[in-house]
Amino acid sequence: MDGSLPPAFDVAAARAQFPILQRKINGKPLIYLDSGASAQKPRAVIEAMVASMEGSYSNVHRGLHTLANETTEAYEKARESVGRLVNAPIHEIVFTKGATEAINLVASSLGLSLNAGDEIVISELEHHANIIPWHFLRERKGVVLKFAPITDDGGLDMEAFHALLGPKTKIVAITHMSNVTGTVTDAAAIVAAAHAVGAKVLFDGAQAIVHQAVDVKALGCDFYVFSGHKLYGPTGIGVLYGRAEVLADMPPYQGGGEMIGTVSQELITYADPPHRFEAGTPPILEAIGLGAAIDWLLPQDRAAIAAHEHAVYARAVERLSGQNWLRILGTAPGKGAILSFTVEGAHAHDVAQILDRYGIAVRAGTHCAEPLMRRFGVISSARASFALYNTLEEADAFAEALIKTRTFFA
Repeated sequence: MDGSLPPAFDVAAARAQFPILQRKINGKPLIYLDSGASAQKPRAVIEAMVASMEGSYSNVHRGLHTLANETTEAYEKARESVGRLVNAPIHEIVFTKGATEAINLVASSLGLSLNAGDEIVISELEHHANIIPWHFLRERKGVVLKFAPITDDGGLDMEAFHALLGPKTKIVAITHMSNVTGTVTDAAAIVAAAHAVGAKVLFDGAQAIVHQAVDVKALGCDFYVFSGHKLYGPTGIGVLYGRAEVLADMPPYQGGGEMIGTVSQELITYADPPHRFEAGTPPILEAIGLGAAIDWLLPQDRAAIAAHEHAVYARAVERLSGQNWLRILGTAPGKGAILSFTVEGAHAHDVAQILDRYGIAVRAGTHCAEPLMRRFGVISSARASFALYNTLEEADAFAEALIKTRTFFA
């Protein structure tokens, strides 16, 4: 090693791989700052899905003809790609239609073993997808749902979190990175504390998996879920990682083809994981697209990408500093490149629509996180979420447009 710094991330080369970034909106170059909701797709993903549809599409795991074999191989190679991404063997990788279904799968399956009075701990940071499935168990099984509070800067209050854990805690389900504040939780500490009381741990990694390397074995979690469409892949595909011994003890979530061992009038046996949890025809093309997205992302310098994203975020914050009409939600140390904010005297929807006139796409609303909005005392916020294809110049343009937008409400 010569002690030199690694080369900077080549954002221009990355942008060239995303066809949609050539588009104009309202006569302005598109500045896409809504990747936290759904990221744009590189040409490698688009071409992989088109190639499968045009050249070798068939159903998987059922046929013996050439097309079936080719498509099955491509589908299972996508599972291998996911395994490489999170450092897990393929029998611990379950394909779902999204992170939401993955959480519902775990809640529904583990929920069968819960009793009234058992406790589930989540947090005020959670997306609705990591609230409502557990709330179902409160409604239907009488379990107790506890919310770990956050600090004023949007960080998880770890002291309060520890105080919520006890012998009745069965499941801890926490975001790895908030979709609103960008808060990155202390995953290792959460796992250690939860396992100390015998609870299983699920992380919602829909945001974190995009912005940092994730090693589920190093984390020691029982479950990790994420979506394909935020990871530069297609919609309709998600992933549930589950520890092998935990998945083996879980009953199926849905019934149908593929997830069975044998079926008779008197008896049904189930396939081993992961196929036990993949009933019916799976999202074949979507899995292939996700595999392509991962294969495109993995060779890149993830640390350099993260540094680039944070630099773009920091540039936007710097350009907006001193604006007393602006409130930023979430400033916890080590947070990801997500900027949620409110503009004094303006509804977030109006802010987003005006920014769109400048070709800038941001999210507006509650971001499927109403408890977190209430914690901050707001009814909605706007959100600029930065990705590897965003630039410092775009951060400047966003800040300039937002300052101009304020004049509509002053």
